[in-house]
Amino acid sequence: MKIVKITDASQIPSEYTDTPIAELIEYQNLGKELHTCLSARLLIGMCMDNRKQLRIPENFAYILRTGGANLRNSEFKVSYAIAIGEAKHIALIAHNNCGMVNLASKKAQFIQGLCKNAGWSRERAEEHFMNYAPMFEIDNEAEFVVAEAKRLADKYPGIMVVPLYYSLDDNLLSLILD
Repeated sequence: MKIVKITDASQIPSEYTDTPIAELIEYQNLGKELHTCLSARLLIGMCMDNRKQLRIPENFAYILRTGGANLRNSEFKVSYAIAIGEAKHIALIAHNNCGMVNLASKKAQFIQGLCKNAGWSRERAEEHFMNYAPMFEIDNEAEFVVAEAKRLADKYPGIMVVPLYYSLDDNLLSLILD
């Protein structure tokens, strides 16, 4: 697996030329002028992390934000964007320092936070963590998003699904080449 930061349009592989994937990279990394979009051009699946902000025009994309860009429990929404919204491309965006990596190490903080902030009992918070953490924990951001892209490409064979990597250090997108 290779992560390639795109800093020039010539680095965008030819299979993405004239696609919303290339446009997304050009908007985010290359400062492409934002233009008016009448309808969504793609679906973006990305982490819910508040430290990430995409530079894209209004109406450019459907955006699903979930922990770790994990769309397993959002498939109806993905199907909607494809069926009704006519999205023919999906960009799955992982990022460095994702909170879903090694989620088990955050168990005590998670439980304490639900008790303090939501008024939950310790037992309820612990049960909640134990029921859901295994579904959302990921080992490696890039490897997970590549696997998720493959899973979605198999499920929706007529859709181009591309794994990308967002760096919190410089807010740039990279291609993940497998």
